[in-house]
Formats: sequence, structure tokens, C-alpha cells
Amino acid sequence: MARDEWTDPHCPVARAVDLVGDRWSLLIVRDAMDGARSFTDFQQRTGIARNILADRLRKLTAHGLMTQVEAPSGKRRRYELTPAGEDLFAVIVTLRQWGERHAFGAGEPHSVLLDERGRAVPRLVPATAEGTPLTSDTTTVRR
Repeated sequence: MARDEWTDPHCPVARAVDLVGDRWSLLIVRDAMDGARSFTDFQQRTGIARNILADRLRKLTAHGLMTQVEAPSGKRRRYELTPAGEDLFAVIVTLRQWGERHAFGAGEPHSVLLDERGRAVPRLVPATAEGTPLTSDTTTVRR
């Protein structure tokens, strides 16, 4: 994006939201983390309209979050997350955990993220280098 297109050119949060802040982009990234690779995979998993999916994949690729590679069959290209896209894993996990706590009623069923041993992933909490939890009350933004 050009500098004059950023919502707030000096804020990392605003720039991140400009790049992946719509629901479709985050759901595409989520599904890529869960093994989706083809246009059809993404379309079937999300139910997104084909034109919107094509636009979001183009945007994610243009901004270096995804890349296209030759499929093993050589017939089609597939999408893979780049290291920048993979860096969104903590964002997706944190958003998931927020949703588990605040977007479901008591006892309402939902999917659960498990580690390699089948245990629920513990809550992610920002912390100091010493391990002390951080909150909005214990941090400041230097401009």
C-alpha cells in the first residue's frame, strides 16, 4: 500500500488492520494454517464468494503474507503462507481464545485448538521478559 493509503501511517496496529483486518483475510489465513492450499479449499471452507476470495488472495500475496507455488501435479498453483503469514499464528490463537471466552454462551459448543498431545492450548498472555503479565494499564506507546 502507498503511504497515503494507510489508515494511520505511524501505527503498527492500524497498518496490520489495513492488511488483514477484514474477516475474510483472517479466515483465509486461519484456513491456510489448518491445511487449505487451493482456491477451491478456501472457497469450500469459508463459503466466500469467488470474486471476494480472488481479491483477498491477491491482496495477501501482494503484501507478502502468502505465496503461490506449483502444485505437485503441475496442473494448478497452490497457496502457502510466507514467514510473515505464519507470524499471524499468535494473532489467530489470541483471537480464537478471545472468541471462546466472549463470543459463545455458557455451554455452547465450539471448536477447540489442541497441541500435539491433544491438550487444549493454554491462554496466551503478553508478558515482560521476566514473565510478568502485561496489560493495557502496565504498557505505554512511545510515538
